[in-house]
Amino acid sequence: MELSAVITPAPEGGYVAYNPETGTTTQGETIEEALNNLREATELYLEEFPLAISGRPLLTTFQVPAHA
Repeated sequence: MELSAVITPAPEGGYVAYNPETGTTTQGETIEEALNNLREATELYLEEFPLAISGRPLLTTFQVPAHA
């Protein structure tokens, strides 16, 4: 199953990893660690709450004015 991962720098250092399909969120000192932690957390989540996913996720970006 292919899922999405959004990884952002954490204010306190390291990285936060988020999976939008399940809502699972983790962190790690490196991108690799954050992603591995997210994989583990998402696997545990899906054991309890299986998803019926149809199609691939689409990830895009958008802009807002800097003063918003």
